[in-house]
Amino acid sequence: MKRLLPLLLAVACATAAAQQASAPPVFPLWPAGAPGSEKRHGEPEKLADGAYVSNVHDPSLTVLRADPRHANGAAIVVVPGGGHRMLVFQNEGMLAAQHLNRMGVSAFVLKYRLARDAGSGYSIEGDAAADLRRAVRWVRAHASEYGVDPQRVGVMGFSAGGELVTLVADHPEPASNVKRDALDGQSARPDFQVLVYPGPLGVPATSPKEAPPAFLVAGSRDACCMPPALNLYQQLVAAGVSAELHLYADTDHAFNLGQRGQRVSLQHWPDRLADWLADGGWLVPRGGRKPEGVPAP
Repeated sequence: MKRLLPLLLAVACATAAAQQASAPPVFPLWPAGAPGSEKRHGEPEKLADGAYVSNVHDPSLTVLRADPRHANGAAIVVVPGGGHRMLVFQNEGMLAAQHLNRMGVSAFVLKYRLARDAGSGYSIEGDAAADLRRAVRWVRAHASEYGVDPQRVGVMGFSAGGELVTLVADHPEPASNVKRDALDGQSARPDFQVLVYPGPLGVPATSPKEAPPAFLVAGSRDACCMPPALNLYQQLVAAGVSAELHLYADTDHAFNLGQRGQRVSLQHWPDRLADWLADGGWLVPRGGRKPEGVPAP
């Protein structure tokens, strides 16, 4: 047993190192502290059941880069929901990002400040929306590092995250926003938007004619979030913006990628998103860049 102990310890250390090495990188959006959150800079986040994150004071992006063998250069900032009290970080963040990776899209999962978390003192329209704008700018500023086309950067929000998407995509940026560094010189306007059972905040849009193309999906029985999806869709179409809407019968809120519903059609809504992205040209590399890692014929 004495001889086995060093071996077991070595195996345990190697396993832990491998897990740490395989974990996706996380980057703070404001390394010195987010504006208005400096006093809580460095305060630990809270994790519940391994899936729900709260107490966010240092907004960040978790980067899941698409496999270079089939990456197409498109990027999406994924914005989990959670009622602005917490982040449904696994089902509406990491799993969504992994699904996008399989489409060849690099994903950047956002942790944003939570206005309804106990004692946070933040606002949705101010702080949380600013975090998403900063995330879009960050992706554009680092596009070359991740093989991303800065003109094919979209945003995808679930529920409360969908509210942030429409606040950023369908409304003008506040004129009071101060440019603090070079990153703020990047555009925060997404090239396309994906709203998954979005909450009502931000609807109706105030700048629908300037809004990017939109894909919207919700359940027909979702009393909270079906009306905003339908209303925003109608407003965007009336403004001449390309938009697509899917409402699923007998379906309520928070069906994630379809795993929280029993309808066969619901399981395939991510396929409809892939179709829409393909039809819009978002999955086609600009300039016809050749695929990487494909053996020559």
